[in-house]
Amino acid sequence: MVASFNKICIYGVGLIGGSLARACKKAHPDVEIIGAGRNVNKLQQAQALGVVDSVTTDLQQALDGVELLVVAVPVGSIEAVFNELKPYLNSSMILTDVGSTKASVVASANKTLGEFVNNFVPGHPIAGIEKSGAEAAFAELFEQRRVILTPDKNTNTDATQRVTKLWQDCGAEVVEMSVEHHDEVLAATSHLPHMLAFSLVDTLSKMNDKQEIFKYAAGGFRDFTRIASSSPEMWQDICLANADALVKVIKEFQSDLSSLTAAIESGDKQTINNIFSRAKKARDQFCNE
Repeated sequence: MVASFNKICIYGVGLIGGSLARACKKAHPDVEIIGAGRNVNKLQQAQALGVVDSVTTDLQQALDGVELLVVAVPVGSIEAVFNELKPYLNSSMILTDVGSTKASVVASANKTLGEFVNNFVPGHPIAGIEKSGAEAAFAELFEQRRVILTPDKNTNTDATQRVTKLWQDCGAEVVEMSVEHHDEVLAATSHLPHMLAFSLVDTLSKMNDKQEIFKYAAGGFRDFTRIASSSPEMWQDICLANADALVKVIKEFQSDLSSLTAAIESGDKQTINNIFSRAKKARDQFCNE
């Protein structure tokens, strides 16, 4: 069995980083977890909540004796954070991230980490809620959720195995795939739905009768648009980091939406029914897996 980590540093103790800290503590109560970052107030709040054992903005102090460093910041900030961390990394330390896009993160790692890049295991937990911050963190966030790792042929095998074991200890199912495939899949299954939710709420909010629209919104609307309460800054970064794959799937969706619009305009009952029936069959199959 792969050994667990004794000392972990999490750079960026928000929802994901904080939940990982809580999950690690739940699985291994004796593990020491240090919270690091730039915002002293947020770090102190995370410590006060018991999310991490100690906090610091001093990276040399934060990484002293650390076996695993988890970078849990928005993807748009990762390259700058890698640059800050680089002087304090060593060959015995494993590095991973939780970014929602992988091509941009891996490119930043290759650009900044030098020889240490072989100890970097790119990762993405497919888990989250619309809330953010350490106060929203909870240990069960990753239970029965998938975590995707995207190591390449040069990634240290032991590092990949130990990061895999960490996530499994947190209750997650770990799968591996290529960087490119990850970004294509997530553009369709995660990034596009967020774009639709943000765009729909923005459209409705600009209508003249918006007060009445939102007043009488039922459960379906609330469920569908829940993710529009997610962090705009984080999703702005994700959009730009995965632009090629995301634009491709948005255009495909726009084409299909135009077909549905034309069917409604022309009263084409059969086409409408075909679209809805295919969607229901796919959705029912997906939810029953």
